Amino acid sequence: MIRAAGVAEVTDADFEAEVLGAELPVLVEFTADWCPPCRQMGPVLTALAAEEGERLKVVQLDVDTNPLTTNAYKVLSMPTFMVFRGGEPVRSMVGARPKRRLLEELTDFL
Repeated sequence: MIRAAGVAEVTDADFEAEVLGAELPVLVEFTADWCPPCRQMGPVLTALAAEEGERLKVVQLDVDTNPLTTNAYKVLSMPTFMVFRGGEPVRSMVGARPKRRLLEELTDFL
């Protein structure tokens, strides 16, 4: 998987600990190597992680190698962004978007 700099990768094995058990709200990008819009989001996620790291945890999950989590949250399109807070998904967004729009959509959780 092509990882965004400064953004952790999560897997089926550690999703519960890293995302559901996190103290901060978590933005998960469900991504895939074969997805051009996912690659476009790399710099956006890197910037978001750097700027909002104290208030928001940003991670990526490769849908091809982590089918259990992908299916559990019924993710069908890439990229899908989900915000988790207190172990629950509280927001879902599909498709690439500019950083400003992504930040606007995350305002309620920061």
